[in-house]
Order: sequence, then structure tokens, then C-alpha cells
Amino acid sequence: MNTWYDENPPVPAPMGVLNWTLAGARFVLISVVISILMGPMLILRWLRYSSASQALVKLACALILCVMGLRVRCIGIPMKMQGGVVANHSSWLDIFVLNAVQQVHFVSKAEVAKWPVIGIIARLVGTIFIERKQSHAAKHRDTFQNRLSVGHRLLFFPEGTSTDGQRVLTFKSTLFAAFFDPSVRKRAWVQCLTVAYVAPPKQDVRYYGWWGDTNFFPHFFNVLGQLKQGRVTVTFHSPVKVADVVDRKALAQMTHATVAAGLTNALDIC
Repeated sequence: MNTWYDENPPVPAPMGVLNWTLAGARFVLISVVISILMGPMLILRWLRYSSASQALVKLACALILCVMGLRVRCIGIPMKMQGGVVANHSSWLDIFVLNAVQQVHFVSKAEVAKWPVIGIIARLVGTIFIERKQSHAAKHRDTFQNRLSVGHRLLFFPEGTSTDGQRVLTFKSTLFAAFFDPSVRKRAWVQCLTVAYVAPPKQDVRYYGWWGDTNFFPHFFNVLGQLKQGRVTVTFHSPVKVADVVDRKALAQMTHATVAAGLTNALDIC
């Protein structure tokens, strides 16, 4: 996987005493939300009550965004069919935003599980970790089949990395391969989501983006310390039936075009 870099990352406005006080208070409240809901969530997952567990994940993420003060606007309707959900990837905030607006199971590269903080959060929300190697293709197919058979919707980021939120990188077609297995293709749908962030007042338009070598903790606490947050718009595009698409490359190109057009439109409106 190639990590995306920008030679001129944004420099957030400095934080004062009030900002740090607010960041600390929000951090405590977020910790309380996670502590209260984590136990029931893990128990339900262990008992294989997946839908109930993901409902708690959705509630927890919505509460965390509320504590942060980040406003979320949705356009369109989440699909009810089995299949995949694909979106552009801009920030660690995506985990909370996308879990807050629908019940999904994230699919991520295996190494994310070992990342500090982000790995813990990813495991808590029920992320499915996979090895992105051709030798694991059969295993991925079986995982997708099992998940689809119980009605799960799997969300992944086909860019394979995160950006500054102002662009959509080329989608990697290999991530769509599992959907074209004959037993999966005939019943799977794919829905595109566009996630567009608007920065807080007086901050760089790329403020919420988290990429390259950006250190998590300074970015995390700077976001928590904002007196007035920006907002994020999630656009649900019309679902596509996988059986109607020629192959994985065509699906990758089609979904990329949809997500990219959605981002351009959302940023123009903002």
C-alpha cells in the first residue's frame, strides 16, 4: 500500500488554555461513553448478536461526534441490501462518522490492528482485518460469503490510504475481486458514499485530513479543542448491482467516478 503525502501539510491555529480545557473535558466524556457501552457491545458480539452489537457501535459513534461538536449531514439513504459500501478516506474521524450514520462492518488492512489508538478503536467497532495479498484471495472470498449470508454490509476504502479530503485517489480494483466470486456476485450490491469535511472557522480547508506522517495525538486533541467545529456531509449514492457490472476493474472505475463527482459537488456547495 502506498501512503499519500503532501509536501505542505496544514498548520493548525495554536491552542490556548480554553482550547486545552475543552479538549480535556471532551476526552473525558468520550472515555465515559466508550467505557459504558464497550462491555455490552463486546458481550453481544461474543453471543453473535451482530445486529444489536453494531447498533451500540452506531450509538457510541453518534454520541462521540455529539461530544466533539462535529455536525453530520446526510444526503440520500443507506441501502438495505447485502453487499459492500465504498467511500473516500480522509481522516481517523471517518470511523466515527460512517459508523454513526449506518450499521456497517469496516474492512481494513491487517496492519491497522497494530496501530496505537486507531487499532484499538478499529477492533472495538468490529473491523474485519484482511491481508491484502493474492494468496489470501480465497480466504477473503469465504469471509465475504459468510458475512453476506447473514446480511452484513462491508465498508472499505478502495483508495488504500487517506488524503487531505480535497481529492479522491484511484480506487484499487483488487479490493473488489471478492464480490465477483460467482456465489457472491449474484446477490451483492455496492453503494458509494462521499464524505466531505468543512473545516472550522480560521482553519485550513484540509484541517480534518489525516495522512502521511501526521501524528495522531496532536491532531486528535487539536480537533477536540476547537471551540466551534466544522461539519461533515455524507452522501449516499444509488446502489449498483454487482451482477450488472462487467468486472472488478469496471466496478472500481465506476465507483471512483461516483465518489469523486460527489466530493467535487459537496465542496463546491460548501
